[in-house]
Amino acid sequence: MSYKRSFSKERTFQCQYHVDDEMVHPFADQFFQKIKHLSLHTDIVIVCIGTDRSTGDSFGPLTGTMITENSPRSLDVYGTLHHPVHALNLQETINHIMAEYRQPLIIAIDASMGKPQNVGRITFASGPVSPGSAVNKQLPDIGHMHITATVNVGGMMEYFVLQNTRLNLVMKLAERTSEAILKADRWLYQPPSTATPSRRHHSIIHPSAQELSAPSNE
Repeated sequence: MSYKRSFSKERTFQCQYHVDDEMVHPFADQFFQKIKHLSLHTDIVIVCIGTDRSTGDSFGPLTGTMITENSPRSLDVYGTLHHPVHALNLQETINHIMAEYRQPLIIAIDASMGKPQNVGRITFASGPVSPGSAVNKQLPDIGHMHITATVNVGGMMEYFVLQNTRLNLVMKLAERTSEAILKADRWLYQPPSTATPSRRHHSIIHPSAQELSAPSNE
């Protein structure tokens, strides 16, 4: 079954932010603007791809865990530290989503590799992501929109590089991404007259050290 769906009113877009900048509010605003009208008539499903068996590849499940632990009201999330979505179950997850929802809007979240100057960059863009492409895996594309974080330098020895990526950077990327998504989720549930994004601080729950050390089911 194909999950593809045309959102004819949505233009191609790409927004980029660096983890060390003040990027949570502008990222949240862009996310909110892209989904606020769609959320009225379709389910929004976030699929966080990756595994905690590799530090660099744990960006997806870390982000998924941080989002779900804060109980989003308008978003359904697949892919956490306890229940990761990875190469072995990606197609099964897609099939499940398409059986569970009627024409959902899928937003894929995944780690990526790139040039040295792009490490630490978060990209929010239209179109699908190609999981596993950095390590030459042939996996199905997924997503009407996607969020990727450049966790390390690509080009050679990708498996080794992912294994030796700094957890501190991956945690920061996951924290910023989840904070932005959760902020946009809150804005969706404000009354229309007060739905203008604000800069008020909200505490975000992050995974404990025990959760980070728990093995995945992969």
